[in-house]
This record gives sequence, C-alpha cells and structure tokens, in this order.
Amino acid sequence: MSIPEAPHGAPWRNFYGRIHGKTLRKGQIEHLENTLPKLTPQGVSWEDNPDRNPIDLVQLFGDARPVWLEIGFGGGEHLLHMAQTYPDIGIIGCEPYVNGVAMLVPRIAEQGIKNARVLHGDARDMLDVLPEASLDKAFLLYPDPWPKKRHHRRRFVNAENIDPLARALKPGGEFRVATDIEDYVRHTLEHMMSRDDFEWLAEGPESWRTPWDDWHRTRYEAKAIREGRTPHYLTFKRL
Repeated sequence: MSIPEAPHGAPWRNFYGRIHGKTLRKGQIEHLENTLPKLTPQGVSWEDNPDRNPIDLVQLFGDARPVWLEIGFGGGEHLLHMAQTYPDIGIIGCEPYVNGVAMLVPRIAEQGIKNARVLHGDARDMLDVLPEASLDKAFLLYPDPWPKKRHHRRRFVNAENIDPLARALKPGGEFRVATDIEDYVRHTLEHMMSRDDFEWLAEGPESWRTPWDDWHRTRYEAKAIREGRTPHYLTFKRL
C-alpha cells in the first residue's frame, strides 16, 4: 500500500497533539508575523522544497558551527537557556503548537539571541532536509506520552522517526530524552537498545535520575514534580 500524500507531494503526517490553544496576545501575533519569518529556516516546507534537498546549515547560521535540534520545545525554556549558555552553537527548535512558538519568539527578540532558529511545524519535516551527519545533539524533552497502547505508534520514539534522526546525527552525537512517564522510559529503551546505531550512556540508576549538568527545567518538568512524578534523563550516543 502506498503512503497517502498531502498536497505538494508531502507524505501524510498528522499533528497528533494540539496545535492551537488560548487566544494569542497582540504582541505575540506581531512577533509571529514579523519576527518568526526571520528565524525560520528556509527550504524546510514541502512547498519550497518538494525534492527534499538538504538545507545549507552554514548559510543558516553564517558559519560551520555545531548544530543542535530540539524536537518539540514546548514553551521554549530549555531552548532559550541553551542558546544563551552556548552562543557558539546553532540551535534549531521545532514546535507545531502555535502558543509555544508565540511564547519563545518574543523572548528571542527581546534578549537579542542570534544563534536560535525556529520552525513552527513538524520536526519530521526538518529531519527530512537536514544534511547527513550534521547534528551534534538532539533533544526530546517531555514528549506527549500517548499513554494508551493503541496510540503508542504516535510516540516520537519509533523507527520511522529515529531512522532519520540517526541519519542526521554525527557519529558520537547525543540524543537526549527527558520524561516523567515510566512507560515512556520503557518504550524508549526497548526501541533504542534494539538498534545497533545507538548506545545508551548509563552506568547505574543515578545516570537516569540525575539531570544533565547544563539542564534547565521546563514547565512540564516542574508540573510533573509538583504532581509527584519522577523525571528520567536518558542519553544515547550515535555510533
């Protein structure tokens, strides 16, 4: 059976979560209209790049700096922290939820952040056009857990998404996953440890109970802790 196609030859990809929330403020709308286009990588959309040619990351950031990818940045707290902490890296954030984009983009502008780029859309479209072995790190932080078993195929950690991520990560690159859902931990380990192109970097329980040295807590983690759930931090190295 062939894969259903959306207009412009794009494969059919559902946005499984919400893409709209509460009404945006006037200032947020202005930033989406005026600031977001300046931050958006060109050549990612199917309309602009139906042949899915690799985008030029040197042109995107102005030099050959290391590039990181955040898959679903939520409110953008972690992405903003990383961009501020590591001004010599380029970080691309992808988020389909417009309210999250509307929270992050004004802060990038107001704080004069120069090394962040934002895709209001599906990270899978970005993975399509990233050059091979171009990423040094990728982050998947508090993804939608899709707790019902019949919905597990909607989780990001599945072969159809990890295969292109593996292609885009450099050997030695890191894939970091944070979640407070124990079943998502199990699901992630089952999928990642069955592969021969990633290694789980863990020496014992403290390895996945202790956040990374440069970690910045997100609003989702703060909520999880308030509600009594335990965060887990998983790091996989691309072989």
